[in-house]
Amino acid sequence: MNVNHYIGFDVHKKSVSYCVKGADGLIFEEGRLRATHQALRQWAQKRPEPWRGAMEATLFSGWIYDALKPFAAELQVGHPALMKAIGASKKKNDKLDARKIADLVRCNLLPACYVAPVEIRELRRMLRYRNLVVAQAVRMKNKMSGLLMEAGAEYNKQRLHGKKYFTELLETVEEVPESVKDLLRLSRGSLEMFETIQMQLLARLRKDQRLTQRVTLLKSIPGVGEVTALTWILEVGDAQRFSSIAQAVSYCGLTSALVSSADKQQRGPISKQRNAHLQTVLIEAAKLAPRWNPQLAELHARELKRGNRNRATLAVARKLVAYLLAVEKSGRPFQVPSSSAEETEVEKAA
Repeated sequence: MNVNHYIGFDVHKKSVSYCVKGADGLIFEEGRLRATHQALRQWAQKRPEPWRGAMEATLFSGWIYDALKPFAAELQVGHPALMKAIGASKKKNDKLDARKIADLVRCNLLPACYVAPVEIRELRRMLRYRNLVVAQAVRMKNKMSGLLMEAGAEYNKQRLHGKKYFTELLETVEEVPESVKDLLRLSRGSLEMFETIQMQLLARLRKDQRLTQRVTLLKSIPGVGEVTALTWILEVGDAQRFSSIAQAVSYCGLTSALVSSADKQQRGPISKQRNAHLQTVLIEAAKLAPRWNPQLAELHARELKRGNRNRATLAVARKLVAYLLAVEKSGRPFQVPSSSAEETEVEKAA
């Protein structure tokens, strides 16, 4: 298909600015559309020529991409961190942004990023919501403990969130204002609601046949649980898009920023350019994985001798990424490396 038009989209919550250019850079059409499914489809159906388009990745890009994709010869999403040159101009507005994006598409210079299939994005949204509910449940538990401490009440910290113990505690606790007891009952009700919601969401994810086989495969790695496997699958999407372990580790936010100039190199803190959801889950998994995985336990102990517990956790998290990537790419259950040579083969396979 011969593509004659190159279109840049500057997307916002309520409007989408666009610019249509030819191969020579001549502007054929410019305008602004309402950010609705119907308006975008009607506009796309009336395009007289085959076209390639692009937009910057934002909160609103997903559904706009889905609405326009069927009508385009090719549609891409640009990486926002690599498109900062658009925002560095002295003069900046929606029309100019659309023109620059059209030029990037026309010259094949767009820093495109991976767009997961619609099905994966829907399941990912569900998992992220479940993680939000879990975080709110933890905050509610902490609030309950705080209320009891404020009132000077004695309680068993390990048993506090058990339903039977909590009921007995409210009946027997002394010198606690009734208002505090009411707040504790409200908090307990909210906690039970959060736990019910997160269990329902997890059950729906378990039933999805697209995830079952991949989750089972990843859980063959000692120390990798169901939530870690689900997070890896839904946040990464297609593991084949990573050409190396270093690339996957960087995507997970487990490497520090590097500033290199001439012969000098300086490492900074962990880079903020990462998948924050995957980073959080992997670090939490790395704190527990050494209990069940002897190889990770050995790595953690070796790094811990250097005197920094956080670095030891990061080292375990990086190794988990290597294992996850190797299992995904090979399509075979995890096998414990019996030697350092086999460990190197695992990393090469990823």
